[in-house]
Amino acid sequence: MKILITGAKGMLGRTLMARLAGHELAGVDVDDCDITRAADVREMLESHRPDAVIHCAAMTAVDACEQQVEDAWRVNAIGTANVAAAAHAVGARLIAISTDYVFSGELDRPYHEWDPTGPKTVYGATKLAGEHAVREHCPNHIIARIAWLYGPGGPSFVHTMLKLGAAEGEALKVVDDQIGNPTSTLAVAGALAGLLELPACGTVHLTCEGEASWYELAREIFALRGLKRDVRPCTTREFPRPAPRPANSRLENRALRLHGLAAMPAWRDALKQFLTEHPDG
Repeated sequence: MKILITGAKGMLGRTLMARLAGHELAGVDVDDCDITRAADVREMLESHRPDAVIHCAAMTAVDACEQQVEDAWRVNAIGTANVAAAAHAVGARLIAISTDYVFSGELDRPYHEWDPTGPKTVYGATKLAGEHAVREHCPNHIIARIAWLYGPGGPSFVHTMLKLGAAEGEALKVVDDQIGNPTSTLAVAGALAGLLELPACGTVHLTCEGEASWYELAREIFALRGLKRDVRPCTTREFPRPAPRPANSRLENRALRLHGLAAMPAWRDALKQFLTEHPDG
C-alpha cells in the first residue's frame, strides 16, 4: 500500500514511519508542504497518489493555541480541510488524528465516540473543526481520537518525568485531579495499521485501556525505572495554565470493539513495554 503521512517528524509520525515500514511510505512535514495552502496540498497528493493518507500534522501546543489563535485555526481547521479535500480528489483513504480535547471534560464517565462534543479550548475547537472538515470533504475516512500520548523520542509527560525523576531536588508536585488514559504511540500505530485494512468509516477512540491521574502515571514511571525522587499530589489550581485542562480526558474505545478489532493494551503494560524497549525515552 502507498501511504502518505503528514507530520512525519512528530512523535506519532515517527512511530508510524517505523511501524508501517513494510508499505511504500512518503513522510512529509512542514518543511515539505504547508498544509494551510490548498494548492500546495493538492499538488503534493497528486504527485504521490497514495492509497491512504494518515494526517498527523497539527498545532498541538495547547497553551500556544490560546495565544496564537489564528495560527491554530489555520493549521488545525483549514489545513485539515485542505488535506481531506485533496485526499478525496485522488481517491485516497484518509485517517485523521484527533484528540480528547474535542470534549468538555465535564462528564463523569469515559467519553465514547457518539457522545456530544463541547471543547473548552482553542486547541479543542480547532481540532473539532478539522473533524467536521474530514467528514465533509472525504467520505472514505477514519477519525482517530487519542489522548495523553507518549512515544519514542518524545516530547511527552513521560519524558519530562524521566528527566525530573533522575535529578536531585525537592519533592515534585504532580496534578492528581485530572484523569485520562496514558497512551503509547506504539499501541496507536499498531491499531492504525489494522484500521488501514478496514473498509469501515467513522470515528474511533484509540487510547490504552484503564485510567490514571498524572500523579498516578508519574508514580508508575518512577516505580518502573527505580527513581527515588519524592513525588506528591497537587491540584490543577496550583498549576494554572493559559488553556484549561479537562478534568476528565478518559476515552472509551467503543467503536474499536464494535468493529471487532483487537483491544488496545492496558496502559501499565504499554508503559512497561515502552520503557523496556526505549529506556532513554
